[in-house]
Amino acid sequence: QMSERHDATGAATQLDAFRAATRAWLAQNCPAGARGPGQIPWGSSKIELQPDVALWLQRMADKGWTVPTWPKAYGGADLSRDEYLVLMEELRRIDARPPLIGRGVNYIGPTVLEFGTDAQKARWLPTFARGAGGWSMGYSEPGAGSDLASLSARAERVGDHYVINGSKLWTSDAMESDWIFALVRTDSRATKPVTKPVTKPVTKQEGISLILINMSQPGVEVRPIRLISGDSPFNETRFVNALARHDDVIGPVNQGWTVGKRLLQFERSTHAGVNISGTQGRATDAPLPDIFAEALGRAPNGAIDEPQLRSRLLSYEMNSRIHRMTQRRVMEELQARAPGFGSSVVKLAGAVLQKERHELHLAALGHRGLGWEGAEFSASDLAATKTWLRQKSLTIAGGTAEVQLNIIAKRVLGLPDGASD
Repeated sequence: QMSERHDATGAATQLDAFRAATRAWLAQNCPAGARGPGQIPWGSSKIELQPDVALWLQRMADKGWTVPTWPKAYGGADLSRDEYLVLMEELRRIDARPPLIGRGVNYIGPTVLEFGTDAQKARWLPTFARGAGGWSMGYSEPGAGSDLASLSARAERVGDHYVINGSKLWTSDAMESDWIFALVRTDSRATKPVTKPVTKPVTKQEGISLILINMSQPGVEVRPIRLISGDSPFNETRFVNALARHDDVIGPVNQGWTVGKRLLQFERSTHAGVNISGTQGRATDAPLPDIFAEALGRAPNGAIDEPQLRSRLLSYEMNSRIHRMTQRRVMEELQARAPGFGSSVVKLAGAVLQKERHELHLAALGHRGLGWEGAEFSASDLAATKTWLRQKSLTIAGGTAEVQLNIIAKRVLGLPDGASD
């Protein structure tokens, strides 16, 4: 028992020293232009970075803190879970923006770290860590959404390359992406009808591979999809004889279903805010009480002068605190850097909360929250309306609410479920 107390005391002392050193370094190295709401890099070479943002990215990459828990050999700092949590707390304390976010460090990066060959790790992970290239995600197709195993985009090995043909749908940010990781069919036997008895039927999940594709080539065409909010962050991406290197298949050829599902766990943990396998994002929305004060004003006693909205706001704030505590608990319970199925719980709850947040904002604005254009509406009024519409997609992006509920029922609660996760 004395030894255990000594170990705990020593670890706490080391963590306190790490916090002090981290706080001092951040105070000296985080530029003013990288604090508060503003631009956050996600790796796209097509987006020019503001000077302070570019400097912040460079300094944090040199420190290994764009991907703090990755091994130093691949651009990280090899921080422990506790050190990582301290770093996140210190970044929030000074209102610093993340130096780098996106699918490179949060989705495909951890997947390469887990499933890639030594050569793939050496080639790709340092580029992810420095934000050298923006990534899109090629999973869903016009005929394969939640039933992803029905995908038909195919890749045929020709010499040292794969030739890719097919379409991917809802490829977020594809217009500004440099690369895309995509699930493609490298063995079409699972899609062909069985003409004679076989001892082991081929399932739809077999013959699928995860491959990395350069989007800066003639064989890749991106078509924006206009949303109800007026924005076009989603796209349809078509491949017509596009090429990918044969050694850019991540994981075993024809066994990409397992690799692709693992990547989805990294995606969900990122949306849930419990990702310690890459980097954490940061909410840049103004606090709800400030929004209400601006929209409604306050009563003489300082309270929001709308009883019904005040009650809704109180409920939202209580649920938000519970959600933040659950996030922290899930992160602290991780015994490894990889996420677990609990991320689906936090992801779904967070998406529902964010949607309620913007419902509250619009309710506070009243008729001002109904504008689409016109001089009678301020820029912030119009932005609130379009954000409210855009946030409707939160229970679809990163895995639909229905998919998350199935995972929670089957993997977290242990209920019987015949659906595939």
